[in-house]
Amino acid sequence: MRFNLVLDVPDVPGQLLEVLEPMGRLGANIVAVIHQRDVKTERGTVPVHITIEGDKEILDKVMDALESKDINILEVDGVIRKEQITTVLVGDIVEEDLQDTVSKLNKLNTVKVADLDLKMSDEPRNSATMMVIEADFGQRKEVLKNIKKLGAQKGFLVINEV
Repeated sequence: MRFNLVLDVPDVPGQLLEVLEPMGRLGANIVAVIHQRDVKTERGTVPVHITIEGDKEILDKVMDALESKDINILEVDGVIRKEQITTVLVGDIVEEDLQDTVSKLNKLNTVKVADLDLKMSDEPRNSATMMVIEADFGQRKEVLKNIKKLGAQKGFLVINEV
C-alpha cells in the first residue's frame, strides 16, 4: 500500500528530520520526498510532499505518530483533510438573521457550515444555535478566532470547543 502525503511543516531547522523519524522507526518505506523551502504557505510553513509504502497497519501507525507530534497532514492521496469544529451561538440569533450568520461563516476561507441545530426561546435573546463547521485541517485556531469576531459583531455569546 502507498500513501502520498502533503504535510504542513514549520520552516525551522530539523523539522524535516522530525517528520521522517516516525516513518523510518515504524518501518514505512520512504519512496519520495519533495521539500522546497522557497515555496511557503500564508502561515510561513513549508508543504512537504512525501510518498511512503508499507502495509496498512504500519501506515496507520505512521499517520497516528505524525498527528501525535502535531504535524499537520494537509492531504492524503490528493484528498484535502477536513476537521470539524463545534460552536454554540447564544443570543437573538433569529432577529440577527441566521442565514446571514451562516453565509458569513461559509465565506471564510476553507469553511463550510455542515450541520446546524436551532433552539428558539420565548425570550429571543436566549435562543441558541449549535453549528458543526468543516474546515481544512490545521485551520482550527483561525476559524475559532473568526467565529468569536462574528459573534462579537452580532452580540452573541460564543461558546467554542476547547
